[in-house]
Amino acid sequence: MSWAVEEWKEGLSPRVLQKIHELESQVDKFKKERQQRQYQLETLEAALQKQKQRVESEKNESAILKRENQSLMELCDSLEKAKQKISHDLQVKESQVNIQSGQLNSCKKDIEKLEQELKR
Repeated sequence: MSWAVEEWKEGLSPRVLQKIHELESQVDKFKKERQQRQYQLETLEAALQKQKQRVESEKNESAILKRENQSLMELCDSLEKAKQKISHDLQVKESQVNIQSGQLNSCKKDIEKLEQELKR
């Protein structure tokens, strides 16, 4: 079949044949370049898709971490409030212990006075 493809060139001048050969060479060269660029494009598109997936994954992870951080901050606030309440309750109880200790000392003194009066 190649003879049929070449048949149309019969009778052309050597200069025209040379020019046809140059043009065919350029066509082949351009086809190879186009294939290379197509391959590069496909490679870049694949890399882009991979990068998009990575970005999406990182966005999702970031959202999860933000929710977890918010939850931990709320837990910290809750624990801080509980600590303050416990601290306040402790101060109240220490105050009550001090008052009762004072009352106990006062009662002891009263008992000692009464024991001394009884001895007399």
